[in-house]
This record gives sequence, C-alpha cells and structure tokens, in this order.
Amino acid sequence: MSVDLHVARKRFGQNFLHDRNIVDRIVRAIAPQSGDRIIEIGPGKGALTYPLLQNIGQMRAIEIDRDLIPKLRSHAPKYGQLEIIEADVLTVDFSVLAMDGPIRLVGNLPYNISSPILFHALQYAGAIRDMHFMLQKEVVDRMGARHGNKDYGRLTVMLQSRVQVEPLFLVPPGSFTPAPKVDSAIVRLTPLPPEQIPAYSPQRLDQIVRAAFQQRRKTLRNSLAGVLSTDQLQQAGIDPGLRAEQVSVADFLKLAAD
Repeated sequence: MSVDLHVARKRFGQNFLHDRNIVDRIVRAIAPQSGDRIIEIGPGKGALTYPLLQNIGQMRAIEIDRDLIPKLRSHAPKYGQLEIIEADVLTVDFSVLAMDGPIRLVGNLPYNISSPILFHALQYAGAIRDMHFMLQKEVVDRMGARHGNKDYGRLTVMLQSRVQVEPLFLVPPGSFTPAPKVDSAIVRLTPLPPEQIPAYSPQRLDQIVRAAFQQRRKTLRNSLAGVLSTDQLQQAGIDPGLRAEQVSVADFLKLAAD
C-alpha cells in the first residue's frame, strides 16, 4: 500500500501531522543534538521523523502499522539512518534500548491509548532523558494539573511522582489528516533526579491513588477504607476529611512510603 494513499486507521488512533510550522516548532522544542539516542513512537508518514533524522543522522522508531514501514524505509536514507522496530510500543523494553545511554522519547501518541503508553514509559523513567509527546489537550491539562484543580487525578499523581510535566504549546485540529475533533498539545516530560524522589513503593502508590480517585467525591476516610486507616492518614499529617483532588503529590508519596 502506498503511504501517500494510506487511510488512517481508527484502531491505531492515527491522525497524521502535516503542518510544517508545527513540525518545526516541535523540532525546536526537542532541540536534537548529534549523539542523541532518539526513539520516536509511531512515526506514521515521517512528518517528524525526517526532520529529526536530518538533524542527528540516526535514530530509531517504533511502528505497529506494517503498511507504513516500507515507505519509511525507502525514504529515510535521504535524511539519515533509521532503524524501525516493528512492534506495539506497550511491549517494548526501553531499558534494553537504553543500554548505551539514556534515550529521548518523542511522538504523536495515538489518543486512544495515550495513557497506557505514558504509564509504560514511566516504568523506564530511570533510562529516559526526556520525552516530548503530542497528546490531546485535555490529557495534557490532566498531566500538568495541581491539586485542588478539577483536572487533577490519578494520571497527574502517577506522572508527577516521577517526572516534571511542562506543557509547551497547542496544536489545532487542522494540523492533522484526518483532523481530530479536539485540540492537541505538546508536552515535555523530564524524569526527576533520584535524589528528588522520596523512598516509596510504586505499587503501593498506585493502589492508594487508584482507590482514592475511583470515588473522588468521597473523603479519604471513606475512599481509602480497607487500604489505609484513619490513624495512618493522620500519622502522615493528612486530614482524613479531604477528597483525593485536595491531596498533593508529595502527600500521596508520604502515604506510599517504604
């Protein structure tokens, strides 16, 4: 199948970026340098791939749609050396790809599985230098929210426990083919230095945060019943009468302390 005639597939959440000005802004935000180990998630038709490749000479890309791969392979040599990993990104072990040094992740993430991809990447935060992703604006709002805000939730806490979230700029629907029905945004995620992360159990944090936000209108006393006692909340200096969205990331980490 010719990539030029490629029909975007809903099951892969495909919306192909075509706006040259937006591509240039993304590349400037990434600021690729020779020697960077950049891995692109979902290169699609190469709108971002080729400019990045032209800057750094070689990179990797993970693509699940096998119909897109032949054209990528045939066009890439004009710009540099592209290694394509044909796989579902959720099955990729980023620690293996980072054996020679920290990697940089980039990509226009499929909106239908953006959260699972973010959680998957988070598992490898220690092997990642930074991440630049295009996502639905609503998701970026949730990622960068502060406690007390209606957008603050499980995604917020789990991400901000490990990375700094920096929304960069908006991308209108007309920048894509087909045009999505929502605005998009570019976000930069930078893993926190180990010394800035308190000792905690990621599994315990996930259990607590999941329970707290499943019933976000309830107080912690009720939503965390069976997970944490009122005494445990008070010992951590947290009011059991608060709702989940009123609890800071730092306080959630206290509750998950080893």
